[in-house]
Amino acid sequence: MEKTDKTLNWDEFMRVEMRVGTVIFAEPFPEVRNPAYKITIDFGEFGTRKTSAQVTDLYQPEELIGKQVVAVINFPPKQIANMMSECLILGGIGENKEVTLLQPERPVKNGTRIG
Repeated sequence: MEKTDKTLNWDEFMRVEMRVGTVIFAEPFPEVRNPAYKITIDFGEFGTRKTSAQVTDLYQPEELIGKQVVAVINFPPKQIANMMSECLILGGIGENKEVTLLQPERPVKNGTRIG
């Protein structure tokens, strides 16, 4: 198989810090262009991190609290409206652009690495 620019080697993949965390806070984020929530996630020993997620089609803020999610925690912080995003929640994007959050099959310790 020929290597392309989209092919990662193992070391490159391992640089991506995908970790499990529990949502501890979620509220509407009216300052952004596309509907989204402000979300705070507890990653255990990796601390709490804030982010914005466009998951309003399938989730209400109150049902996100206590839900475990998978996020990339080693991207540089990014300004989103009036908030600094500190991680990227992962999800599958459906045909109508709705996002289904990635979650572990059963509860795991916050901060658990995905790999």
